Amino acid sequence: MNLEAFILGTGGMMPLPNRFLTSVLLRREGELFLFDGGEGTQVSLRKLNLRWKKISAIFISHTHADHVTGLPGILMLSSQVDRDDPLTIIGPPKIAEYIESSRRVLDMYINYDIVVKEITEPGIVYEGEHFHIRAFPLRHTKPCVGYVFEEDPRPGAFHPEKAEALKVPRGPLWSKLQNGEPVVSSDGAMVYPEQVMGEKRKGRKFSYVTDTLAFPEIASEVANSDLFVCEGMFERDLLESAKEKKHMTAEQAAQIAVQAGGIKKLALIHYSPRYTEHNLKQLLKEAQAIFPDTVLSRDRAVFPIEYED
Repeated sequence: MNLEAFILGTGGMMPLPNRFLTSVLLRREGELFLFDGGEGTQVSLRKLNLRWKKISAIFISHTHADHVTGLPGILMLSSQVDRDDPLTIIGPPKIAEYIESSRRVLDMYINYDIVVKEITEPGIVYEGEHFHIRAFPLRHTKPCVGYVFEEDPRPGAFHPEKAEALKVPRGPLWSKLQNGEPVVSSDGAMVYPEQVMGEKRKGRKFSYVTDTLAFPEIASEVANSDLFVCEGMFERDLLESAKEKKHMTAEQAAQIAVQAGGIKKLALIHYSPRYTEHNLKQLLKEAQAIFPDTVLSRDRAVFPIEYED
């Protein structure tokens, strides 16, 4: 089952000609999940030829303009195609008011159901088949949350030689064992899945953190992420400015990745508009000095998220 992260925008504060505002789309087979919707999100969706009608849920970190100004366009865009399933929008307090006021003032034509859920406490906010998405609090100038997408553990590897040794004939009984069901062998003995299966294998994990001070609890939330998308808004020399604005530096994002443990890749995002494409290399250099497996997110970059085995 494929899992991919599409970077739709990487900028903070204001859009630039080649840098839309922050937004990331996660695709798990045919199901799509959007994290934030800054200005330009709709354009990147079209450029990547992604099927926006398949967006099941939108997860908003907070209601600052550079993270939500693309939402009205997404809602109206979805009305241009037949959509039977409701669209779920999840975010901290004020997101419901923002959606409702946008619909009213813009007199939107919406031909599908929109379900808005405001986060009042951390924990699981969305569940699907063999995965969940949970929110955890961040520290910004207004209520803000980070998100973690995590798959359930997968069954261990099936060992056919063990099944044969226990006299379980090849065929449907093997499938039942792999699906977690006990079976009866050809000599009448009960055979349980744990007798022929290896240890459970880790599912995939994606974490999204932006617009926050750096603080230790983030590390425990994002630990063991296959892809950790995290803001790296400023360089080290602007640490005090980052603290004042309740943002973090690229170096701090890398420190969180190290503290977390098990992070396979850190992708920086939400760059200050002060940095040109050339200047972004300084952010990358500072982060890689601490966490070598760091990359710069780019608008419309794609990150496949693979099973570790």
